[in-house]
This record gives sequence, structure tokens and C-alpha cells, in this order.
Amino acid sequence: MSLRKQYLCLAQNQFTLGNYAISTIQPQDIEVIRNWRNAQMTVLRQSSPIEYSQQVEYYSSVIWPSMEQCNPDNILFTFFDNNKRIGYGGLVHISWQDKRAEMSFLLDSDLTGNDKEYGKHFTAFIQLMLTVAFEHLNFHKLFTETYATRVHHISVLESCGLVLEGTMRDHIILENKYVDSLLHSVLNNNNSNV
Repeated sequence: MSLRKQYLCLAQNQFTLGNYAISTIQPQDIEVIRNWRNAQMTVLRQSSPIEYSQQVEYYSSVIWPSMEQCNPDNILFTFFDNNKRIGYGGLVHISWQDKRAEMSFLLDSDLTGNDKEYGKHFTAFIQLMLTVAFEHLNFHKLFTETYATRVHHISVLESCGLVLEGTMRDHIILENKYVDSLLHSVLNNNNSNV
């Protein structure tokens, strides 16, 4: 039996909120994640399907080795509801010097059709990310980039306290149309000193 993979930069590798939990991403998660990503490419910065071998290679050469670094570029978690894997995401494009990270999130493809359930799951995930980023890593800022077509996703971000910082106009081509990308962020009010 192999040991659970853990991030050196975190004192714990699981965080809970009621029935929800995030746990450090593990090898048994990556095939499900690959399928979710391929099914939802229109909401991701992903231009083509990920092959199985590409997924294995990426995690083997980038993600697993980064867990042993004091300051990894990404910290990825699997997201659970009542011990059932329902999504993944984490802190990406981390700037340790500036104490900021982009928050990523992707829900199981089968759960994205119900706005109320999506909002409930996403809200819990955001709260867990705020705990990790602000209470455990002492970051100052979390931000997101979201395509303007994701109206409900954006409403959940804003209901959780993320503020619209700006719009990158006609930033991507989606289904043969230019689409804006919106930047939202939240600051750690307990960490205003540099």
C-alpha cells in the first residue's frame, strides 16, 4: 500500500466543513478529474481533450514532485460531499512572494445542471479554500478568472464576498464568439501588513 501524498507546505491535508471535505489530491482521483475536464472544456482554459497518458505524465512530472516543495506553484484538492468525490480544485498560479493565488474549481459533470445544488457545493468549496489560504497559508488575496457566460457561477462568487476587479474584454473565443473574462478577488482582512 502506497503512502498518501501530502503537501509539505500544509500542516494538515484534509479540511472539513459540515458534510464537505477537501483532501490533498491522490493518484486515484486523476482519471475522474480528466473525464470531468474533458466534459467541461468550455468553462476551462483547455483547448483540447486530455489523453490518459498526458494526465499521468502531468501529475507524475509536475504535481506529485511539487508536493515536496516548500512553495509549490499549485495546491490541488479533491472535493467530497458525505465522503463522495464530487469535484476538485485548489490554489493555482501561486505567488508566495505576493501572498496570492488563483482559486480553481470544477464540479462533477453530473452535478452542474442544478443551479441550487451547484451553488451549495461551490459555496462550501469557496469557504474551504478561504480557510486554507487565509488561516493556514496566511495569504493576502485569492482571485478568480471566469468567463462572462457563467452567470450563475459568478453570482455564487459574489455572494461569497468576492468582488469584481475588472473585465478583460473579448478575452477568449468560445463557440466562435468573443467572450469577456471577469476577474474577482477577496482579501484577507486579518492580513493587511506586508
